[in-house]
Amino acid sequence: MSPGRHRTRTNIRTAGVAAAVGVLVIAAGGYFGYRQLASPGCSGQVELAVAVATELAPAVDAAATEWANEGAVVDGSCVEVSVTAAEPVEIAATVAAKHGAILAGVGQVNGAAVSPDVWVPDSSAWLLRLRSGGATAFDPGNGASIARSPVVLGVPEPIASQLGWPAQELTWSALVGQVNSAKPLKAGTVNPTRDAAGLSGLLALSAAAAAGQDGQAATVGALRALSTSSANLRQELLSKFPTAADSTTLARSLGAAALSEEDLLSYNARKPAVPLAALYPEPAANPLDYPYAVLPGIGPAKASAAQMLFDVLTTASFKDRLALSSLRAPDGTWGAGFSAPAGAPSPAADGGNAAGDLDPLAVERAVSSWSIATQSGRMLCVIDVSGSMREPVASANGVSRQQVTLDAAGRGLHLFDDSWQIGLWEFSTNLGSGRDYRRLVEIGPLSSQRSELEQALAQIQPTRGDTGLFDTVLAAYEAVQEDWDEGQVNSIVLFTDGKNDDDNGISQQQLIAELERIKDPERPVQVVLIGIGADVSKAELESITEVTGGGSFITEDPTKIGDIFLKAIALREPDA
Repeated sequence: MSPGRHRTRTNIRTAGVAAAVGVLVIAAGGYFGYRQLASPGCSGQVELAVAVATELAPAVDAAATEWANEGAVVDGSCVEVSVTAAEPVEIAATVAAKHGAILAGVGQVNGAAVSPDVWVPDSSAWLLRLRSGGATAFDPGNGASIARSPVVLGVPEPIASQLGWPAQELTWSALVGQVNSAKPLKAGTVNPTRDAAGLSGLLALSAAAAAGQDGQAATVGALRALSTSSANLRQELLSKFPTAADSTTLARSLGAAALSEEDLLSYNARKPAVPLAALYPEPAANPLDYPYAVLPGIGPAKASAAQMLFDVLTTASFKDRLALSSLRAPDGTWGAGFSAPAGAPSPAADGGNAAGDLDPLAVERAVSSWSIATQSGRMLCVIDVSGSMREPVASANGVSRQQVTLDAAGRGLHLFDDSWQIGLWEFSTNLGSGRDYRRLVEIGPLSSQRSELEQALAQIQPTRGDTGLFDTVLAAYEAVQEDWDEGQVNSIVLFTDGKNDDDNGISQQQLIAELERIKDPERPVQVVLIGIGADVSKAELESITEVTGGGSFITEDPTKIGDIFLKAIALREPDA
């Protein structure tokens, strides 16, 4: 068999999406190795670009090199494999841009980034988030796991000993109590919108908090506790762990964080002054599962080459290559040379469910809640109080659309911290002084008017009026624009269950023309419109947000508006 060709490029972990993804397009950076072997027996060449999570790239590179040396040929053509180490968030941003998806916290790709033929991120959660984020046509092939790393709680050994490690098992519920106590354990995380291990830890902690007494308060408390010691990069988070074992340093430093087992083993391999203990809280968090995703549209020759490479990466010998990188095989077992952390459970019980079994709604809620709890903004909330909001919602035990909407707004309000500025209006038709809207609370800091907002929400009642949508949108836009704050994302979030039906108000054409006239690129105001029920006109709402920016979200099931509200707020883009 004729030898194939193989080359591998590496890329250091970086916060910049464009710079990191650019390594796929330009020949730059260090190489694991490069081979371009003469192959007179080949009738052609198939070039396969493979982007792999950084920690897994050496093992994939070594296996691809061996395959090339033994002869990598598909249908008479030599296969040239280019293995690039890349952070999953960077490739996710590229794929999202290509497929029209929006991922909270990921940001946009700058420049002409090119997606690979095969992508091996660290978690199937990335594939799930892309589909949930709007990439409905994104349907990668294969998706089977080629490696595994449990998500553990990394705790400095002196602190872990106080928690009963390694003899005593820890639960996520107990951890919720620790981080929300009067003398809290100082916990942190890598931004879970950008890091799969951080997301897995957040999901486990949030589920435990929600299941306990006063679940919403416990969940918000846990989010705030994690955010105080969060980081966008893993290395940044790891640098927050103690550098000395004295009590003062331990008290000031990071005391716990969700990490992959591989991250923890790599950290301890550098012989830090204070090693990290690996705690495996119950129930087990979703592990990193490293799915082998063949991206759509690569053509049959590359697809065949991709399948052949996958076969190489699922051989028994590959398990030993994984062990050299402190990674396990997909079933949780490990190869020769793997050194399991003290207290690690048996391989049969190492990592809970596969990441591919994650609930999309749970992931979306966690990501959205994190984004809201850790950002600030200036927002005017406008709620429809027209007569149709009295309609009962069968899926919500018969409570009205109005109450479902108010409950969603109230839950969202609990997530906003005191750095937010929030105002509240209601609208219908003829609410006094010739207006279709009523100002209930002017936009102001939550630090001083949270209780006033809560009281105003509790007093909102549906009227017998119609839906004065257009007049209200224009008035709200002018109000937010007038006192525009340069340091915040300035936005309007409006809930409605109907089309504009105000015979005495402005027309749709007049509204659009006026918004076009007054909008100012230097003072942008994003408008988020949330439509409830079958009577909402999607075209009507989209005609507004096409001018203002923001977005429209519509559901015929009113019980879903709470999740839509969180998602809509989380996806707001910072003002340019």
